[in-house]
Amino acid sequence: MSLKNDAFPSSPAFDAINDALNSSDAERKAAIKQGGAVFAFKLTNNKGQEESWHIDLKETGKVGKGEAPEGKKADVTLVLSDENFGKLVAGSTKAQSLFMTGKLKVKGNVMKATKLEPVLAKAKAQAKL
Repeated sequence: MSLKNDAFPSSPAFDAINDALNSSDAERKAAIKQGGAVFAFKLTNNKGQEESWHIDLKETGKVGKGEAPEGKKADVTLVLSDENFGKLVAGSTKAQSLFMTGKLKVKGNVMKATKLEPVLAKAKAQAKL
């Protein structure tokens, strides 16, 4: 099942992250140990449409649509534009600079959000985004 949504050009990154996390048992376990939370992403595209995805780095190490796996709640929700998410995953911008300029809003456990960047970097390297 693809996580891609054609209205959100950066959304193939969620498939790449999922593939990277599930490339090996060791990779998934390391990411869960590093992340320790459910991360939700609420993206807004250039037409003003909103869509959500989540990365479960608490239990399963899987990526899915919606703000959290069924019956669970996200520990951290990152709210940003589709364009800025694309830049974040590509490594052309840092979460901290987006946050400082108001282009990234973080709800929930802000300290957990800092655990996400190394996971995104690994996914980028693996997917060659």
